[in-house]
Amino acid sequence: MKRIIKYFFDNWFIPIVISLFVTFLILLSSKINLRFLKTVISYASDFSAALLIFSFFYQIIYGRYLRGMITIFVFIATGIFYMMTTLVDGDHWADYLEIPTGIQIESPIHLNGNYRPDSILKLHKKQADLVLYYSDQPGKYEYDFWTGKIEKGIIYLKAFEITQDERLSSDELKQASTIYISNQTDSIIRFGSKNNFTIYEGDWGKFYAARFEVWFKPTAGDERKLYQKNFKVEGWMH
Repeated sequence: MKRIIKYFFDNWFIPIVISLFVTFLILLSSKINLRFLKTVISYASDFSAALLIFSFFYQIIYGRYLRGMITIFVFIATGIFYMMTTLVDGDHWADYLEIPTGIQIESPIHLNGNYRPDSILKLHKKQADLVLYYSDQPGKYEYDFWTGKIEKGIIYLKAFEITQDERLSSDELKQASTIYISNQTDSIIRFGSKNNFTIYEGDWGKFYAARFEVWFKPTAGDERKLYQKNFKVEGWMH
C-alpha cells in the first residue's frame, strides 16, 4: 500500500490530471442534465479535491515546493470553477420532476418578517399537524409541529421527493430541524423551529413535491415517525 501511495504522489501530475478530468465531467454534466450523473460527479469532485490536498502536503513534506504550489493552485482554480458552474448554471436537479396530481400537496406559508402570522399563532388544533414556512430565501424553511401528550425528547424532519422517493438534504436536515419537546398535558401544543433549514436539491423557482416526515427520538427509547405531510418546495440556489 505504501508503495502504491509513493508511486501515485511521486508522480505528482496524476492527481492533477484526475482533477482536470473531473472538471471536464462537471462541464459535460451541465449540458446533459442527468441527476444521477451529477450525483456521481459530485462525489468524484470531492474525491479529486481530497487527492489534491493530500498531494500538496506530500510535496511540501518532501521539499518539492514548486510542485506543491502548482498542486494547490489547481485545487483553488478547479474549486472556483465548480462553484461558479453551480451558481451560474444551477444543479438542474428538479428540471424533469413533475408535481403529481391526485394527492394533497400544500404550499409553505410566508412569514411576516421573522414572525409567525397571527392566524397561525391563534389556531387551536384538535390533532397533530405540520406547517412549513418560507424563510429568508427560497429553499430555506422553518416549521411548526402540533402534538398532544408526548414524553421528553427531540423531533426532527426527514424529507423525500415524492415521485422518486429520493431523500433530500439528509446530511444537514436532521440537525438543522431538531427541536426539543415535551407535553405532559392533554392539550395540543405547538412547537416551532427557532432557525431555518435548507433544502439543497433543485434551484430557485423550480418547484417539486416533497414529503416531510416528523420523527421523534424520546430521551429513552427508539425513534419513531409521528407524522407526515406533502408540500410544494424549491431548492436553494447554491
